[in-house]
Amino acid sequence: MITLKHLAEQLNVSVSTVSKALNNSDEISKETIERVKTLADFLNYKPNKLAVSLKKSKTNTIGVIIPNILNHFFAKALYAIEMEASKQGYNIITCLSNELESKEANSLQLLSNGSVDGFIISIAEETQVKNNLDHLNALIRQNIPFVLFDRVSEDIDCDKVVIDDFGAAYEATCHLLSEGRQHIVLIGDIEDLSVGKLRTNGYLQALKDSKGYKNEPKVLTINKHNRVEDVVSDLFVKNPSVDGIISIDNTSGVVALNKALQLNYKVPQALSIIGFSDENVLQFTEPKLSTVSQHTLDIGKTSVNLLIDRLNNKTESNTTTKTIKTKLILRGTTK
Repeated sequence: MITLKHLAEQLNVSVSTVSKALNNSDEISKETIERVKTLADFLNYKPNKLAVSLKKSKTNTIGVIIPNILNHFFAKALYAIEMEASKQGYNIITCLSNELESKEANSLQLLSNGSVDGFIISIAEETQVKNNLDHLNALIRQNIPFVLFDRVSEDIDCDKVVIDDFGAAYEATCHLLSEGRQHIVLIGDIEDLSVGKLRTNGYLQALKDSKGYKNEPKVLTINKHNRVEDVVSDLFVKNPSVDGIISIDNTSGVVALNKALQLNYKVPQALSIIGFSDENVLQFTEPKLSTVSQHTLDIGKTSVNLLIDRLNNKTESNTTTKTIKTKLILRGTTK
């Protein structure tokens, strides 16, 4: 491979002169610049990108760590991150935590040795449950910029991109209340996560604020040891008067709809269902599921721009939290 040293030896000049000539330095005469570039082109000289990035302390690469690639939300967010990063002249390196704190910490350690300029991270479930944030605080101590998206922690002082999870669930619950529903159940498998807790609190607050709702709230948690279908079936057996369901994850709403139709519930006349599912599930439901749209593409795009602004020192020293507005989209499972 042709190096700066090879060019310098053939031109009988210093390596420094060759380097400056290739970068059009004012310290080098036009004649010398032309000589250096002509030889470089003739020998097909290519700069060592790794050496250049180390010298400039910039790789134009972003590390992205997500919990689950099979989750459509994270797959779509990753797509948006890659598209926006590429548009801004950045590459990405993607790692999966698979919901494990250890894999998340190992990924950060692997890439924080100069391989990337900063990180975009959605926190693993185990990290949130244990609330062990040492590996994230280590990034702060090393002055490595990072953005948390969707799953975040209030205990970490960094830039964040979130949706209004509390407000989204509150609005969905209020819609069911406006239909006159009196037995509204919340179901989901993400209650241990920050987003799950916020959505649950939104549901509870909406019922509390309703003067006409007389029944106790009912939160049905689906854990890893249960089949979603079994839990939903048990819900209808034990709560035959249920007339409203809010699913706060991206699958149980579809299961609830299918099970309700099997049991001959009239949807939406006798039972309304709202999910947080993305459009990937709509082709499998009839009637079409009413959902909270999370604007996933905007979340990914905003995360990239927030990180690049931080890398370019365009933002103030104070950290920023960007909230992406959700939208309640009413379809065939609500009145």
